Amino acid sequence: MSDAPLSAAEQKMAFLFALRSRGVTDPRVLQAMEEIDRGIFVRGLFAERAYEDTPLPIPCGQTISQPSVVGLMTQALDISPRDKVLEIGTGSGYQAAVLAKLARRVYTIDRHRRLVREARTLFDELGLHTITALTGDGSLGLPDQAPFDRILVTAAAEDTPGSLLAQLKIGGTMVLPVGQSDAVQSLIRVRKTEAGLDYDELTPVRFVPLIEGMAQDE
Repeated sequence: MSDAPLSAAEQKMAFLFALRSRGVTDPRVLQAMEEIDRGIFVRGLFAERAYEDTPLPIPCGQTISQPSVVGLMTQALDISPRDKVLEIGTGSGYQAAVLAKLARRVYTIDRHRRLVREARTLFDELGLHTITALTGDGSLGLPDQAPFDRILVTAAAEDTPGSLLAQLKIGGTMVLPVGQSDAVQSLIRVRKTEAGLDYDELTPVRFVPLIEGMAQDE
């Protein structure tokens, strides 16, 4: 049995196989994740692990999410090509880049100026001009651009934030991790209807906490 490292093409094939085996089956989501190279968003010591199905550290004490979780969250949103999407927690920019392949417009917000600055550079390099990346308090959302068809939160709150629900359209969907601690979290989907809110619990997850206010780095 050969111990030779996998080629780039083999790594990407294994990457897509891992997504499917963990429940990411929507063809549009798989295509978007094939088109957006995760390797571009993982730098430094962990670059060689970019195609593993695992979260990895990025600057500012944050992480780039596990690819299968990115796929499951994106799939749960059920984005249409005309949708306007809000992402809370830009991080590396990887999730927003995937969303941009599926939606009409993506707004992404992060409390860390450095992460937003670096993500903008990558979006420009990839020609993803439908993404607007902003520095701000994600817990407040983006009221001046509301309402949104879809909202994705990539940090865990103790409960579904009312400020974000208020910015979701009737008929819209929000996907977010919810939990009292970093050890016990569930990924949930909230659908907003004329009659109220419908909740679905999707899978156990582990995300960094949703923190109010701006970070004091840079």
